Amino acid sequence: MNVWKKNLIAGAVLLAVCGGIYVNWLFGEDKAVVDLTDTLDEDKLLNSDLVMGDGTAENTQSSYFAAVRLSRQQARDSAVSLLQEAMAYGSDVEAAQTNEQLEQIVQTALCEAQIESLVIAKGYADCVAYISENGISVAVASPEGGIKQADVAVIADIILSQSSFTMQDIHVVEVP
Repeated sequence: MNVWKKNLIAGAVLLAVCGGIYVNWLFGEDKAVVDLTDTLDEDKLLNSDLVMGDGTAENTQSSYFAAVRLSRQQARDSAVSLLQEAMAYGSDVEAAQTNEQLEQIVQTALCEAQIESLVIAKGYADCVAYISENGISVAVASPEGGIKQADVAVIADIILSQSSFTMQDIHVVEVP
């Protein structure tokens, strides 16, 4: 009788574990890890109408840069959250790949922040850098008289010193 009870308990526990695994698989299979390039779209960030405020030129510029930074940060936070979840529930190989993707996101964010800080330190009112597979785009607040070739050279020099991009990979966008 004692053996029968042990087998019944072991069978019930095994059934509960298998049922939990099945439910997790059933409801968890729709969650795919989103590629960062899907969440951060260069065209959406640089060519969208991200304008808030009363419409003055200075307010429009600062609103544009704030909105782009917020959008970029939200997209990164979402991607990091999904990658961390995938790392928690994935195998060791998947966890290693996910860890590499997280490290790449961090390195990209640090590089963008360094470039933005150095461009602002050179006397420009504001800027946003966006690194993608196709290169780097830097949106710069238009100085008085507009951006000149010397301004582009200063910005390109900063990018070349802080990253591994070539001149062909650099795109400078003036934000009026």
